[in-house]
Amino acid sequence: MNAVASSSGSGQATLARATGHARARTARTPASRYVLHAILIVLSVLYLLPFFWMISTSLKPDGQEIAMPPQWIPNPAVWDNYVRSMTASPMLWYLRNTLIVTLTATFFGVLTASLAGYAFARLRFPGRNILFSLCLATLMLPGIVTLIPEFLLFRFIGWNNTFLPLIVPWSLGGHALGIFLFRQYALTIPRDFDEAARVDGAGALRIWWTIIVPLSGPVIATMAILAFIHHWNDFLRPLVFLQDRDLRTLAIGLRLFRGEFLVQWNLLMAASTLMLLPVLALFFAAQRYFVQGIVMSGLKG
Repeated sequence: MNAVASSSGSGQATLARATGHARARTARTPASRYVLHAILIVLSVLYLLPFFWMISTSLKPDGQEIAMPPQWIPNPAVWDNYVRSMTASPMLWYLRNTLIVTLTATFFGVLTASLAGYAFARLRFPGRNILFSLCLATLMLPGIVTLIPEFLLFRFIGWNNTFLPLIVPWSLGGHALGIFLFRQYALTIPRDFDEAARVDGAGALRIWWTIIVPLSGPVIATMAILAFIHHWNDFLRPLVFLQDRDLRTLAIGLRLFRGEFLVQWNLLMAASTLMLLPVLALFFAAQRYFVQGIVMSGLKG
């Protein structure tokens, strides 16, 4: 009886302490939550301020975009700026060029990165770890360092002033980050699937296509979004490799709104807004898969 009473007393004490801690947490939670929400709201406003300025400027009449003090709400709102931005320069042609480069490089980049990631994750071959380490080491190499050697190489083989320097390097293994993402994700897929497929006579390529690819939706979406944004917004490489006006992409086409003595800010911001819409649409459409792919491939903080 004494033991039962002692145990009961100890249990009540533990329950009391737990209740006290819970009450303390409940008492602290609202204040900390308000502070956290306030910080997030301030940071959100700071991050959204340039975007709001871009939208506001795109609707301002000529001359009002550089007025001091700044007028945040355009009066009147000139929606015709969006039409003028598309007709003042061959932006639709530049859109065609951008789509050719972006979609082709994204498709083949994701395809080859998936193959390389699968090989590093599931196949056994000599030097696999060394090759993967060298692949990851290229992430430390700034892209600007290889720009001049690439230019000389592509000029030697006659690829300059074509879309090939923008597409082919990404189509031969994609990017080291993509290979890393696919490898990490493939490691999370049980090997029992491979062994069951091998019993049925499947080879490595068939296992990749029938098992790994269908199960890799999140990482495919993640890699596709990252590659699409990279190629869609790329300015430096098209500027270096494309000299013909008919081969310009949208990122280069935006420079046409900057003259020697005048910048058409309202038209430039209108074209920039239109250029941003496909990226936003793609991100929000695949946001769930993007977050899932980042988490399951081991890149979360």
